[in-house]
Amino acid sequence: MSDTTIRHAARLEGLVARALGRLPRRLQLGLSRRAPLRIDGQTLDSCTQMLLAFSSGRRPGLCEPTPAEARARFRRESAAHSGRRTPVGAVRDFEIEGRAGGRLRVRHYAPARGEARDLLVYLHGGGFVIGDLETHDEPCRLLCRHAATHVLAVEYRLAPEHPFPAGLEDSLAAHAWARANAASLGADASLVSIGGDSAGGNLAAVAARLAAPGGDAPAAQLLIYPATDSATRRPSKELFAGGFFLTREDCEQFYQHYTSGTDVCETDPRVSPLHAEDLRGLPPALVVVAGFDVLRDEGDAYAESLRAAGVVTRHARFPSLAHGFVNMTGLCPSARRAMIRTAKEWRELLDRRGAAL
Repeated sequence: MSDTTIRHAARLEGLVARALGRLPRRLQLGLSRRAPLRIDGQTLDSCTQMLLAFSSGRRPGLCEPTPAEARARFRRESAAHSGRRTPVGAVRDFEIEGRAGGRLRVRHYAPARGEARDLLVYLHGGGFVIGDLETHDEPCRLLCRHAATHVLAVEYRLAPEHPFPAGLEDSLAAHAWARANAASLGADASLVSIGGDSAGGNLAAVAARLAAPGGDAPAAQLLIYPATDSATRRPSKELFAGGFFLTREDCEQFYQHYTSGTDVCETDPRVSPLHAEDLRGLPPALVVVAGFDVLRDEGDAYAESLRAAGVVTRHARFPSLAHGFVNMTGLCPSARRAMIRTAKEWRELLDRRGAAL
């Protein structure tokens, strides 16, 4: 099958999926051919349940058959499923200097409101192996528009070609660049934050901790269903091990690619930030988790650990949604609402920095 045919098929699938996403809940459940899915006291969103039913049995692992092919598939699906782009003030692509002397592609989203001074350095998800500026364009647009903040999305180096600590080095380099050049983007260097989803949430959490002692700490950290502990088997890793958009096997394969050829261990806090000895003094955090997600419990645990360490922390859980909802905003109204709520929670955190929450 040619690339053109594959793209057309993905686009058609996206059109159908978006139309089905607007159907009443009863019809969506009927199309899923099963009763509402209830696990651990939670009921899965009907649109998500329908999409899972459609993809069941035909979706390869997230980094299969090869990382290169998985990246291309993820990019095609993201483009086909995104729907209409959320308008923002301006969007510009350019390159910045990376930590290893290379160049990093970045994308700057400027809000329509000219007085906005906050800047969020955003690190995309994808298990450190897949994902890019295109796959996470819409989540960044929603954050820019509904949180009224500048967003600088970063295309960091990916494993296995560039294993740990390449992605982390690029994340730190991008944050340092943003602080040094915030004014050129219309932002304030003292209001530069860092965030991301999934693997990007991991990189953001680690970067926030590593940057803090040097006086270059981010103003805040946005962690959307972050991977925080590769070593511990919590209940959610058993409850949602298979049958969802991110499986336990996907997590294991991603980790193997990320750490290939290195001697880093699962409890190293640069890989598993929940294992850091001291979380005191970190910037305010918004931790977001999805109910039907293998990473749910480690996200919850990280939020609890931040609070215990005296870090100002907001914690939002979307019990009916699954991992990957930030990439489903064009398909499921519930995912879009959750992303908009996340943006507004982020705005509130930024507005109340330093206050008790």
